[in-house]
Amino acid sequence: MSCVLAYDFGTGGIKASLFDAQGKVLASGFDAYDTFYPASGMHEQAPADWWRATVESTRRLAAEAGAEIMSGIRAIGISGHSLGVVPLDAEGRLLRDRVPIWSDSRADAEACEFFGGISETRWYETTGCGFPPGLYSVFKLMWFRSHEPEWFNRTDVVLGTKDYINYRLTGVKATDNSYASGSGVYSLSDRSYNQEFIAASGLPSSIFPVILPSTRVLGTLTPEAAKELGLPQSVQVVAGGVDNSCMALGAGAYREGRAYNSLGSSSWIAVSSAKPVIDVATRPYVFDHVVPGQYASALAIFSAGTSHTWLRDVLGIGYAEMDELASAAGIGAHGLFFNPSLAGGSSLDATPQLRGAFANIDLRHTRGDLVRAVMEGVAFGLRGALDALRALVPVAEPLTLVGGGAKAKLWRQIYADVYGLRVVRTEIGQQAAAFGAAALAGVGSGLWPDFGIIDRVTRVVDEQSPDPAAQAEYNRLYARYRSLTNHLSSWAME
Repeated sequence: MSCVLAYDFGTGGIKASLFDAQGKVLASGFDAYDTFYPASGMHEQAPADWWRATVESTRRLAAEAGAEIMSGIRAIGISGHSLGVVPLDAEGRLLRDRVPIWSDSRADAEACEFFGGISETRWYETTGCGFPPGLYSVFKLMWFRSHEPEWFNRTDVVLGTKDYINYRLTGVKATDNSYASGSGVYSLSDRSYNQEFIAASGLPSSIFPVILPSTRVLGTLTPEAAKELGLPQSVQVVAGGVDNSCMALGAGAYREGRAYNSLGSSSWIAVSSAKPVIDVATRPYVFDHVVPGQYASALAIFSAGTSHTWLRDVLGIGYAEMDELASAAGIGAHGLFFNPSLAGGSSLDATPQLRGAFANIDLRHTRGDLVRAVMEGVAFGLRGALDALRALVPVAEPLTLVGGGAKAKLWRQIYADVYGLRVVRTEIGQQAAAFGAAALAGVGSGLWPDFGIIDRVTRVVDEQSPDPAAQAEYNRLYARYRSLTNHLSSWAME
């Protein structure tokens, strides 16, 4: 039996999954790793933990799937969380035990230094880097040059998260277009590094790894990697991609106008298009797609699932009871509103200092109203992202929902009514990024002829259409939500 192995490296851990030649999941497992917070704004992980989790998850899959299936693995594809900085010396040795991950914001001062000589607007229009600039890899590297020169001066190349694991698997130091597009020095139109921006950073251009297509086979497993993983040395490893783009592929958003809504701790809506969606006002963040000729452009809110989990912990009840209470509360939560900016405002808001709030609360409100208001507030926040994208590019219907937040039927119906769109949940569920990585491995190794496998094997398991009466009511409530958010933003900026 021929199959592919996919690794999905998220912020909290790795999901390892086996897919057969028909694109069906044979086995899957999750291994966690820690994030360390040595100082304010510093979010670090240990690459050694990534490798440990890779080995342990693979061996666990082998125990579940059996030797016969594991011997049929043809290729490996990896999806990795973005904006990582993993420094290696000329001998390939790791120079720092812990490295910054995507959410590390220590480099704000370096970003300001960079924009002393480069127009920030032109930089965004070129790179599509719509997150706060200090998160991007180039500025983190500038920070290390200033603060830790003893090892930085020995750096030969800096890899991303999944690129480091690819190096451990094959001995090849490289990245792909999708991951490189989060470096902060990548030109979306040229699909290559921008030498002007590299020069402005003062970094050597050689520090940025060679860029290869996401389906390019880097090589086969080294003898050491094969032994640790318990896999045949003949297994091929493709370049893989950044998590946003792999998720887009796995969710079916790999053709013009197709979109998906990722519903996790943070949540975003992303659309695939032949041109990057760039807008200076709303700042969509754009990654080169793992699919040639496409880009994945998205807008996000930062505290979606975390708002729901926070309320669960505050109330001390389970998710099932929360759904029951919210259903009984009804549309509009009896006039209660919630802004889900518990982790700060996004590019859609007037200020990142915006924080969450319940508004219009009074003595009649119940736990069910609180839960319903949180669910509706998250949907309203994402409605802002959807509206901003729809103003810039066509967004096809239906909208595919992926992630843990897509499990609850009530919440899916709220999304349909608030968005005014049909929404669907497929059997891929929380496996979208892994499925995208598997597709890269399947196509790159020749097991699958093209990415059409995504459409051929993906089955819709739930579909919700907007109820006209509920949609009309939510349109009215959304206008009030926007008014509340604008007021909260003004208050935060005082």
